[in-house]
Amino acid sequence: MSTLLFVTASLMGENSKSREVGADYVDSWRTAHPAGVVVERNLTPANVPHLDMSTLGALGVAADKRTADQAKAAAFADGIIEQVEAADTLVLAVPMYNFAIPSTLKSWFDHLARAGRTFRYTAQGPEGLLKNKKAIVVVSRGGYFGADAAGVSNFQDPYISHILGFVGITDVTIVAVEGQAIGPEAAAKGLAEAHSAIRALSPQAIAA
Repeated sequence: MSTLLFVTASLMGENSKSREVGADYVDSWRTAHPAGVVVERNLTPANVPHLDMSTLGALGVAADKRTADQAKAAAFADGIIEQVEAADTLVLAVPMYNFAIPSTLKSWFDHLARAGRTFRYTAQGPEGLLKNKKAIVVVSRGGYFGADAAGVSNFQDPYISHILGFVGITDVTIVAVEGQAIGPEAAAKGLAEAHSAIRALSPQAIAA
C-alpha cells in the first residue's frame, strides 16, 4: 500500500500558502492512489520539542537498558523516523523565516537524522539509509529567490535538499511560492505559478 507523509510547518495554519500548494499535490496523489494512505503531521513548538541531552542520551542506550523516561524520549524520536520509513512519498510545506526554515522543521530533521538508523558512516563517507523515496517540497517566501536558488540569502532550499539527501532521499523536487510580501498582484501571480508547477508534477500529469 502506498503511503504519503504530508509535513507542514507554517505559523499560518490553514492559511499557509506552502500548505495550500502542497495540499494540491496531496489531492492529486489521493486520486491516483485511491487505496493509499495519507498521514499529515503539522509541526508546532508544542508537538516537536528541540532535541535535548536527555533525548540524545536515551538514543545512545540499548532499548532494554533504558529508564522509563528514556524510553519515552526515544519513542518520540522513533515515531518521527517510523513515519518517514513507512512513506513512499514525502510532501513538505515549508515557509521561509529569516532566510531559512522554521525551527520546528529543523527540530523534526534533528530527530530524523540518526546514525545507524537513517544514515551510517562508511569508509567512503556518509550513506543515507532512507532510500527509494520521493520528496516534493513546497517552499514559500515573501520575496524572490528563484526556484532551487542557492544564493547567499537563501538557506532554505539548499539545506532541505542537503539534509534529505544525507538521509538517503535524493529524488527531491522543489516548487517555490514567491513574491508573497511584495503586493497583492505579485502574491497572486506567485501562488498561481506554484499551483501550475505542482499540478505538472501530479501523478496524473506525469502519466498522461
